Amino acid sequence: MTVQCFVDANILIYHVDHSDPVKQELASVLIRRLWSEQSARTSIQALNEFYTVVTRKLSHLVAPDMAWAHIEDLLQWDPQPVDASVVREARAIELRYKIGWWDCLIVAAARVQHCSVMYTEDLQHGAIIGGVKVVNPFISQVQEEPASYVVQLISPHRPRGRPRKQAATA
Repeated sequence: MTVQCFVDANILIYHVDHSDPVKQELASVLIRRLWSEQSARTSIQALNEFYTVVTRKLSHLVAPDMAWAHIEDLLQWDPQPVDASVVREARAIELRYKIGWWDCLIVAAARVQHCSVMYTEDLQHGAIIGGVKVVNPFISQVQEEPASYVVQLISPHRPRGRPRKQAATA
């Protein structure tokens, strides 16, 4: 069984945004993988945000016809509309997790579509919100090597009691 993965607007935007080639490549690889697995989901809200940002706010604007072509492709993911069930779910998420309303709607759309993972850079990487794990694909690839040094804590305070006598050196 394939795990359903929700893709937020910012990942879709990086897929077409040439201003950050590293993020564009990571987003493109992720989206290609999700297409091949047929495991991608999104929402109408995310598609609306994608269209608005790429046609009006990027430094290198995408032509509306090209942006619309992307939307037409993404409609195959059967995006979740913002309906009464999503709004009610978003309100429950807002009350429990105290996150912003627009983020609550995105998480709710992921939950309603039974997604286990949500790809976004807008929420805390690794957080689990309402059973949906948040993954920032731009930092999840980074693996930190264990430290090869020892941290020695030095107190800024003087030690208590009398100073110890130093042993005489010969």
